[in-house]
Amino acid sequence: MLTRWFEIDPTYATLDDVRRRMEQLFEAWDPSPANSRAAGWPRANLVDAGDALILEAEIAGMDENDLRIETCDDVLTIAGERRLPKFEGYSVHRQERSDVRFSRSFTFPQKIDFEHVSAETKNGILTVRLPKAPESKPRAISVTVA
Repeated sequence: MLTRWFEIDPTYATLDDVRRRMEQLFEAWDPSPANSRAAGWPRANLVDAGDALILEAEIAGMDENDLRIETCDDVLTIAGERRLPKFEGYSVHRQERSDVRFSRSFTFPQKIDFEHVSAETKNGILTVRLPKAPESKPRAISVTVA
């Protein structure tokens, strides 16, 4: 009987490995803030607008008091915390949202003039305007006829 158990055991080990890989796949796909360690959260876009870079990040459910934006050595860090209200006198039947604390850092392809960076929020989107440093802006070179 024990010899048969050893024949079945590798099958269960393989199934357990498949289960773990499926969990990793779904964790990497899940865009929720609760899974911020698997995927960068908040989700962000970085656009080159010519004279500045524009960073847009989704921060739904947060206001400006919940956010902290810092710069250090050409790195921009967005950090924040969203706390949900505590329900007193009620019983919660379903809770899919949770408290979130995050910190995400960005480096940029050009030098940034961090003295003139501005940020604003509107409709759950944080927009950070990062003006390029003068030495990073494109310059026109005139061509002369010899």
